[in-house]
Amino acid sequence: MTKTRLPLLLAVAYGLLLPAVLPADTVVEEIIARVNNEIVTRTEYVRSRDQLKQEIQQQDAANADRTFAEKQRDVLRDLIDQQLLLQKGKDLGITGDTELIKRLDEMRKQMNLGSMEELEKAAEAQGASYEDFKQNLRNQIVTQRVIGQEVGSHLAMNKDDVKKFYEQHRAEMEQPEQVRLSEILIAPKTPAKPPASADAKPEPASEAETEAALSAAQAKAQDLLDQIHKGAKFADLAKKYSDGPSAKDGGDLSYFKRGTLSKELEDKVFALKAGEVTDVVRTKQGYVILQTVEHQMAGIPTLKEVEPRIQDALYMQKLQPALRGYLTTLREEAFIDIKAGYIDSGASAKQTKPVETTAKEANAKKLKKKKKLGVF
Repeated sequence: MTKTRLPLLLAVAYGLLLPAVLPADTVVEEIIARVNNEIVTRTEYVRSRDQLKQEIQQQDAANADRTFAEKQRDVLRDLIDQQLLLQKGKDLGITGDTELIKRLDEMRKQMNLGSMEELEKAAEAQGASYEDFKQNLRNQIVTQRVIGQEVGSHLAMNKDDVKKFYEQHRAEMEQPEQVRLSEILIAPKTPAKPPASADAKPEPASEAETEAALSAAQAKAQDLLDQIHKGAKFADLAKKYSDGPSAKDGGDLSYFKRGTLSKELEDKVFALKAGEVTDVVRTKQGYVILQTVEHQMAGIPTLKEVEPRIQDALYMQKLQPALRGYLTTLREEAFIDIKAGYIDSGASAKQTKPVETTAKEANAKKLKKKKKLGVF
């Protein structure tokens, strides 16, 4: 990376001169770090620190104060890390634009929204700027791709490491028998009757109407089951037709151990192999079809069953120190200046601070050079 000097005139223009020319009520953003030609502001720092505190509080409220005291020292380090990775992504030509569009569309589908305009309104309804939301997502995509390309791709995994990890952690891998389930729920829909007057309560459906709604729900569920047996994807049908809250996730209900379901349902789903489905089952909510997505037997899983998870664990073990080393190298190739009172916990002793020069000094050097060449 090319190292550039930051003229003192810029510092003067953006620092000393601003208060004299800006209106009295204008707030000048405080810069706490410069990373090459980019800056980290105090607003960004405070926002990241507050977000860290909130996340820690949600994860472990009992030890939140102690954990936050330990981790807040790395807030500025992480902001500088992000700037370095984003700048590297720019050098590598990584924009993240295509992936950004793909992820936004996935979010739209998960939220059952009809258009990107609806997604924008949903983001703004939560008090978030849609442009800021997209920029944060783009930053995540770029940094992830840089890490994967520049660090992750160089991490070697071998069978011996996987086998050694498995032998060392066998006892920790013991698990109870459990199934991962997905559902398609079809709830009966009785016709709504308007109240006789404004003060009256809505009239309940008649027995005949209730029976008709149940029959219609059962018929619809049976039709969906027939489609599944003919090859239709369970998750696609769940997203489109299920009345359950899990519809947006393709019907996924996660894992259930023995003893956590009703005896009737437990007997049915634990008798299935992975990928198999139940018949249409009547429940209090309506008619449901359950799919056993995974069926994990009790005991210690085989190496083959857990090998992908072990590879992920080993990858993360190797990634952290390798990434820290890579970021140290990026720091040593960059100009980084930290405001007094703030600490970059990831700083390297070989880092270079910007050298501030005035236009006068620059001109003096040019004159000196010309004299040596005999111009004067």
